[in-house]
Amino acid sequence: MKTIKQLFATALLATGIVIALLFMAIWRVGAATDTLTQAQSARFLSASLADELRQSSDDLTRLARTYVMTGDAMWEQQYFEVLDIRNGKRPRPEGYEKIYWDFRAAGVDPATSGGRGRSQSLLDTMKQAGFTEAEFGKLKEAAANSDDLVKTETVAMNLVKGLYEDGQGGFTRKGEPDLPRAQAMMHDKAYHAYKAKIMKPVDEFLRMLDQRTEGAVQAAQTAKDRWYALTVLLTLLLLATAMGSLWYARGWIAQRLGGEPHEVVAVVEAIAAGNLVHRFANTSRDAASVMGVLARMVERFSTAVSQVRSGADGVATASSEIALGNSDLSSRTEQQASALQQTAASMEQLGSTVRQNADNAHQANQLALNASQVAVHGGEVVSQVVDTMKGINDSSRRIADIISVIDGIAFQTNILALNAAVEAARAGEQGRGFAVVASEVRGLAQRSAEAAKEIKSLINDSVERVERGSSLVDQAGSTMQDVVSAIRRVTDIMGEISSASSEQSAGVHQVGDAVSQMDKTTQQNAALVEQSAAAAESLQQQAAQLVQAVAVFRLS
Repeated sequence: MKTIKQLFATALLATGIVIALLFMAIWRVGAATDTLTQAQSARFLSASLADELRQSSDDLTRLARTYVMTGDAMWEQQYFEVLDIRNGKRPRPEGYEKIYWDFRAAGVDPATSGGRGRSQSLLDTMKQAGFTEAEFGKLKEAAANSDDLVKTETVAMNLVKGLYEDGQGGFTRKGEPDLPRAQAMMHDKAYHAYKAKIMKPVDEFLRMLDQRTEGAVQAAQTAKDRWYALTVLLTLLLLATAMGSLWYARGWIAQRLGGEPHEVVAVVEAIAAGNLVHRFANTSRDAASVMGVLARMVERFSTAVSQVRSGADGVATASSEIALGNSDLSSRTEQQASALQQTAASMEQLGSTVRQNADNAHQANQLALNASQVAVHGGEVVSQVVDTMKGINDSSRRIADIISVIDGIAFQTNILALNAAVEAARAGEQGRGFAVVASEVRGLAQRSAEAAKEIKSLINDSVERVERGSSLVDQAGSTMQDVVSAIRRVTDIMGEISSASSEQSAGVHQVGDAVSQMDKTTQQNAALVEQSAAAAESLQQQAAQLVQAVAVFRLS
C-alpha cells in the first residue's frame, strides 16, 4: 500500500522528468534558434562579401572611367585604395560594407566610426566566412577576371599620364597622353565583355551561396520547428502529468479517506461531540480507509460505552446495596453490642449465683452432720437450690441462644465482608481502601465466630453440668425425707456440688472474659462498619459521577 509520501514522490519524479525534458527541449529550441540566427548571419555575411566583391569591381570601373575622363589624380588614388583594401594591403575601414566610395567621390564624409579594421584580403575574409570549395572557386575565378580587367584599366589610366608598357610588366615608356584611346578602352565592347566575364562567376557564386545558405537556414528552421513542437508537446504532457497526478492523488486520498474530506470531518466532529449514533451510508467502504476505521471505532466505542454505562449502573446499584447492607450491619452490630452487654450483665449475675452456690454447697457440706436437725431448713434450701438451678439452666440456655445469634451475625458479617471485597475489586482503584476494610471486617467476623464457638462449647458444658446439678438437686429434693438415713450420701453429693460449683465459677469467669473480648471485637466491628459505610458512600458518589460522565455519549 502506497503512502502519501510515496505517491507524491512518484508524481514529483514524473513531473520532474517531464520538466527536465521540457527544459532540454527549450534549450534545444534556443540552440536551434541560435543555429538559425547563425545560419542567417552567415548567409547575410556571405551575401555581403559577395556583394562587396561585385561592388569593388563596380567602384574600380567607375573610378577608372572618371580618371580617364578627367585626368584627376584623386580618382587614380581612390582606385588603388580600393585595390589595396580588396587585396589586404590596406586596413578595411569600419562600416566598409556600407556606402563608402560614393561619398568619398562626392567629397562627403562616409560617416563611419573612423576606425580601422584588420588588413586582410577579401578572399581570406571569404575563407573565414566558411565558403565551400566550389563557391570559393567561383570567387577565385571572378577575382582573376577582375584582375584582368584591372590590367586593362591600368593601361588606360597610364595612357592618360602618357606612360606606356615597357614589355616587362611596367609602364616606363613615356609618350604623349592619349585620352581618346584611354576613354575608348574603358567604354568599348571588350571592356563590357570583361565586365560580364567578372559578373558571371559572381552570379553563379550567388546562386550557389543562396542554395547552400537557404538549405542551412531551412534545416535550422526545421530543427527549431521540430524542437518547438516537442516543447509544446512536452508542455502539454507536463500539464497532463500534473492534472493526472492531481486527479490520481485526489482519487487515492478519497479512497484512503473512504469518502469526501468534509464527510470525514463531520463524522469526527460528531464523535468528538459524543454522538455515537452516526450511521455510515456506504457500507462497502474500504475497511482500511479512514471512514472504515471510524465505522469500526464507532461500533466498538458504542459497545464499550454501553458496557461502561451498564457497569457504572451496576456499580451504582451495588454501592447502594453495600451502603444499605452497611447500614443494616451497623444496626445489627449495635444490637449485637447491646446483647453482649446484656450477656455480660447476665454472666456477672451468673457468676455471683455460682459463687453463691459454691458457698451454699460448702455450708451444706459443713452442716451435713446436722442435716437431721435442720431437715426442714434443708428442704427449703434444697427448694431454693432447685429454683436457682432452674434459673441457671434457663440463663445457660439463653446464653447459648445469644451465642448462636452472635455466631449467625459473625457468619453474615463474613459473607457481607466477602461480598464487599468482591465489589471493591470490581471498583478498581477506588475500592482498594474499601477492600482493606472488608478484609479486616472478615477477619474480625471469623475471630468472632471462633470465640462464639468456644463460648458455645463452654455454655453447652455448663448447661450439661447445670442440668446434671438440677437432676441431683431434684433427687435431693425427692429424697429429702431420707436425709437422715442418707446423710453420708448427701455429704458426698454436696462435696460433688461444691466441686462442680468451683468448676462452674471458673467456667463462668472464662465466659465473662470471652464476652468482654466479644464486646471489644464488636466495638471494633462497629468502627469498621462505619469506615465501610463511608467507603461505600464514596463509591456510590464516584459511580454516580461515572454514570454522569458516560451519559454524554448518545447510543440511540
